[in-house]
Amino acid sequence: MTYCVGVLVDDGLAMLADTRTNAGLDNVSSYRKLRIMDVGPGRTMVVASAGSLSVTQAALTRLSDAMLLAEAEPADPPTETLRTAPTMFRAATLVGQALHAARAAVDEAVGGDKVSTGASLLFGGCIAGRRPRLFLVYSSGNFIECQPDTPYLQIGEHKYGKPILDRVVTWETTLEEAVKVALISFTSTMRSNLAVGLPIDLMQLRAGASEPELVHRITDDDAYYRELTERWSAAMRVATSAIPPPPYGEAGRQGVLV
Repeated sequence: MTYCVGVLVDDGLAMLADTRTNAGLDNVSSYRKLRIMDVGPGRTMVVASAGSLSVTQAALTRLSDAMLLAEAEPADPPTETLRTAPTMFRAATLVGQALHAARAAVDEAVGGDKVSTGASLLFGGCIAGRRPRLFLVYSSGNFIECQPDTPYLQIGEHKYGKPILDRVVTWETTLEEAVKVALISFTSTMRSNLAVGLPIDLMQLRAGASEPELVHRITDDDAYYRELTERWSAAMRVATSAIPPPPYGEAGRQGVLV
């Protein structure tokens, strides 16, 4: 299991992913799930993955190999790759095709074995300083795009982090605030699901820029993340205490219908 989130606001794009992998109760390890693709100058393309590691690894290898092969053996007409895709939408199409092909190949290899090959990707970035875009790519190769009315996308163990994102993040939220709220969604998820864990990888891309302004790994000795977790827990306790208790029992004793 994993948890990845991408937040796209007017200020820019942030993508975050945990690193815990779980192949059974006694086989837990760490694996980087947020990757900045080597697609050349002037373009940033970032992938966060959830689901079958063999499928997501194969998909990303297909994308990387296609770029290397296109340079080593130029075709006529040229083969379209992430380095030459004219738009992020077209790049997302190539990512979807690679993920679909990778899953089909793994499905064929495992045959009748009861192996889960489901996988999904968050794909975001920008080309030549144009406004960042963010997509959720499914195993079948189709995808949806993040929109201002719901300015975030999640994959993996998303249910615990979704409420805070729904209540706080809007298109007008600053990029720094969006990252803070995304980190709160992570600490909430980790509190409820041991299959999600530190370190957390973070990429921050400002609108109008062609390169990330921040690529950072948050580990268990990160002072800010520890403070954020403690202050969020304390704030939740204070808020809960400030709400009056339910009146139903007292109202019932007084014969009031509720």
